[in-house]
Amino acid sequence: MAENTLGKTLKITSFGESHGAYIGVIIDGFPSNFLIDIEDLQNALNRRRPGQSHLTTQRKEDDKFQIISGVFEGRTTGATITILIPNNDAKPTDYEPLKDVYRPSHADFTYQSKYGLRDYRGGGRSSARITAGWVAAGALAEQFLKSVSGIEIVSWVDSVYSVQAEVNEKIITREEIETSVVRCPDDAAAARMEVEIEMAKTEGDSLGGTIRALIRNCPVGLGEPVFGKINAKLGHALLSINAVKGVEFGDGFDFAKFKGSEMNDALAMDGNKITALTNHSGGMQGGISNGADIRFRVAFKPTATISKEQQTVTSDGTETTLSAAGRHDPCVLPRAVPIVDAVTALVLMDLWLENRIAQI
Repeated sequence: MAENTLGKTLKITSFGESHGAYIGVIIDGFPSNFLIDIEDLQNALNRRRPGQSHLTTQRKEDDKFQIISGVFEGRTTGATITILIPNNDAKPTDYEPLKDVYRPSHADFTYQSKYGLRDYRGGGRSSARITAGWVAAGALAEQFLKSVSGIEIVSWVDSVYSVQAEVNEKIITREEIETSVVRCPDDAAAARMEVEIEMAKTEGDSLGGTIRALIRNCPVGLGEPVFGKINAKLGHALLSINAVKGVEFGDGFDFAKFKGSEMNDALAMDGNKITALTNHSGGMQGGISNGADIRFRVAFKPTATISKEQQTVTSDGTETTLSAAGRHDPCVLPRAVPIVDAVTALVLMDLWLENRIAQI
């Protein structure tokens, strides 16, 4: 049975296909009487939508959403919220030549093997197009978190291919990130990234990279032992994003290269508050937030759809080659930033609501 729901107290259910009539999201557990900022929600979708620059897919979707339940006079009612996003620029006939061909590194073969059929129109449910609904839900969660706790989520493109950005995490802002077409606030690195993406696009190839993220003003105590750790919940959600192949928290795999005396986060008093002197662990201990900035990095593989000729097979087992045509991102990183923001907000709001019953 397909798993399309994320969350425990705050739940979202994703629906729709890449070239169907609609995609969208159903949200359960959102508290009542919360005033929604509609403009902010649309801005979040605009950050993720296709066709926003010369570096992204040229599919044209304005992603104008409709809230068809759970909101009255601009406020949440406590009932199920349903958000619809129409697919206005779907071109399912473009995929007819791929009906019986398995695209390399796509979910075509695995979906067919598991379900006995597949929606070959842009990958159907396996397409990143469906994440627009996640971004809509995440925008509401982010509004809620800012309102009740001042939580701030900041994500940016950290690397593309061999180009690495250098960013001062203490002062970086989303506004600064959004001034860059690749969503990298290091101007020099962003310019090199743009060149590399353009070159890969010209060559019919694609590039991978990493996104870094910060959660600021996170209260102490979010996360549940043992299987509800905040890093485990975030890891599950982030690894559910298309093309994500790895997530590391704090100093991540670098922990393996050092001694405990070098990597433990010593504690001290800051006025009447306990604080960590360093943040190698990424803002959590024992899977519970410690009040420091939560830091993590997400690795994305290169886009699977490329126009370079590749070896593959058809559904009847015939070996063939494929040079994929159509509209795709030569690098998913710039448009993935708002998706990382969204799923992070959804996990945090779920844990924040759950945490309200942790103590009597």
